[in-house]
Amino acid sequence: MNTLSKFLTIALSAVLALTMFLPAASADKLSDLEKQQQEVKQKQSELNSGIQQKTNEISQNQTTLEKIIAKIRELDNQLIETQDKIDVAQAEIDQTKVEIDELQKSIKELERKIAEREELLKERARAIQLSGGSVDYIDVLLGANSFVDFIDRFSAVNILIEADREIMREQAADKKLLAEQKAEVETKLAEQEAQKAELVNLKNSLASQKNAQAKLEKDLKAEQARLAKEKSTLETKHSETLDISAALEKKIGAEQARLAEVARKAEQARLAKEAAARKAEAQRQASASATAPVQAVAPPASSAGSSTFILPASGRFTSGFGGRDIGVGAESHLGMDIANVTGTPISAAASGIVSYAGNMGGYGNVVIVTHSINGQTHATVYAHMNSINVSVGQSVSQGQQVGGMGSTGRSTGTHLHFEIHVGPWNGARSNAVNPSPYVR
Repeated sequence: MNTLSKFLTIALSAVLALTMFLPAASADKLSDLEKQQQEVKQKQSELNSGIQQKTNEISQNQTTLEKIIAKIRELDNQLIETQDKIDVAQAEIDQTKVEIDELQKSIKELERKIAEREELLKERARAIQLSGGSVDYIDVLLGANSFVDFIDRFSAVNILIEADREIMREQAADKKLLAEQKAEVETKLAEQEAQKAELVNLKNSLASQKNAQAKLEKDLKAEQARLAKEKSTLETKHSETLDISAALEKKIGAEQARLAEVARKAEQARLAKEAAARKAEAQRQASASATAPVQAVAPPASSAGSSTFILPASGRFTSGFGGRDIGVGAESHLGMDIANVTGTPISAAASGIVSYAGNMGGYGNVVIVTHSINGQTHATVYAHMNSINVSVGQSVSQGQQVGGMGSTGRSTGTHLHFEIHVGPWNGARSNAVNPSPYVR
């Protein structure tokens, strides 16, 4: 090997050593950023759950609050109705008192007449007492001087007797009427007072119920304010996590771009090394045979460094790229699934640099490899693995084992979920393509 060949070999080795070191640093940073992104997404999910819970609680409180407000309106109507009844009862009481006043005048008149009759009866009694204790109407009749005098005396006696009887009847009737009027008035007034008292008690009860409902309304409104404040705080935090997530997205994008550039340079260095090796081999062969014509050395056939993707595992295809439903509703499947027994080797589909190796939610244990294929950045994803054999920043060759098949994460059985992305992996979004046309 001549001096130029040795120099090229040493220089290329130094470049390769440098490129082997740089991806590790970049990939470690990318892995940290992606872990932070997963943590932020988990926090977003928790905040979303919290916001939804507060929304449900606010809705439930609002329903209860509306019922209480409706109850307060009902009590208000009952209070108004009861107050109207109280006013009517009071008006009746007032009218009864007017009637009582009128009746009192009548009672006084009756009492006057009764008193006069009693005085008259007393006079009659005194007259009887003075005459010996009794009036013998027979003697009066027998003392008549003539038949005409007898008739006159008889008429006079009848008139006196009837007068006494009339006085007694009137006295008895007036006393009875007096008693009836007093009883009627007293009963009517007592009934009205009792009715009013009952209505007042009802009004007080309704007012007490209204106060209790009003306190509940106040407490619920305070609870609504508290829940609204907590929801607002959660929404603010959620908005902050969105900002953080967006910032992390930019950082991840920048790191992926750097990593892709490092991978591209590593690929260029590898190709340059192969070219230098072929050139050195040609020069060696030329020196060995000076008489033989110098012939160009053809590039070797496709090798582990080929730009063509290979199938990363053996097994049967269970699900392809596109829409599907595995029992949880329609979804977009961003890769192909290959099923086999647990531990089946999973190989890198192309040479590249490991940009992620670890657990990632629904992907379970996953490895992501960044590739530079003919100057174009690609990323391959190997998910649901049982074991991981590589680390972040490690360079892997096409066909090198990166892990074993498993059923971690959101999985219904042992299989490999394999994705190809044109461009850096961007969180399982729009740049995933159907792997079938790319693998051989």
